[in-house]
Amino acid sequence: MMSAYIDFIRIRFLMMLAYRVNYYSGIIIYAINIGAYYFLWQAIYGSQDTLAGFTVAQMTTYIAVSWMARAFYFNNLDREIANEIRDGSVAVQLIRPYNYLFVKMMQGFGEGLFRLLLFMVPGLFIVCLIFPVSLPTDPKVWLIYLVMLFFSFLINSQINIMTGLFAFFVENNEGMMRMKRVMVDLFSGVVVPIAFFPGWLSGIMEWLPFQAITYLPSSFFTGRTPLEEAGSVMLLQLFWFLLLLIPIWLTWRAARKRLFVQGG
Repeated sequence: MMSAYIDFIRIRFLMMLAYRVNYYSGIIIYAINIGAYYFLWQAIYGSQDTLAGFTVAQMTTYIAVSWMARAFYFNNLDREIANEIRDGSVAVQLIRPYNYLFVKMMQGFGEGLFRLLLFMVPGLFIVCLIFPVSLPTDPKVWLIYLVMLFFSFLINSQINIMTGLFAFFVENNEGMMRMKRVMVDLFSGVVVPIAFFPGWLSGIMEWLPFQAITYLPSSFFTGRTPLEEAGSVMLLQLFWFLLLLIPIWLTWRAARKRLFVQGG
């Protein structure tokens, strides 16, 4: 059975490969975004060398790595699930001999692998040629960061799956999906590092899973979080991954009892 799930990864990867031109243009768009944030933060820093614990070099690297990491963990599982619920095709998925939510996770991972190899890696290479990005030289940092990045994908995908499942209850959750996307980008630290948030808000962020998606991995990669604390970061990511399984299971259990097909 596991080989069948792996096939879903391969199929989604090949599907993304068929539309790879769209992602090549996406590299340019991400490079423009990184450039805009780079010049913005240059203006904010001015003559100062450090702000909120970030040096100018660390902030430049943080911006580049955060946006390129987003290219890997980003997916539209919430929209896919919501569309399948609205058109009734989820009913067919439920009678097939596999776990629907696990299939979605595998499909998202296939898309993530495509984005990692053909979007994130070449995109980061191009960005490093344009902007003064300082990449770590220690192989341990790279290896640990890849593990953190995998957890980032898992946590973000879990949030997407929960958002998509709410279509069972509200029928049209387009507004919820848009709100979720803004919240993830803002509160995960892609737009602004959490260290720059007001004290009361950064305290709230410690009790939410968003920081485990971007802020904590990127802070480690830039050297702001020392190597000795990498274990605690991964443990926190593991904690959120396991904790988010509970609301997903409860939502899925309630949703299956509520399923009705709109015009299908």
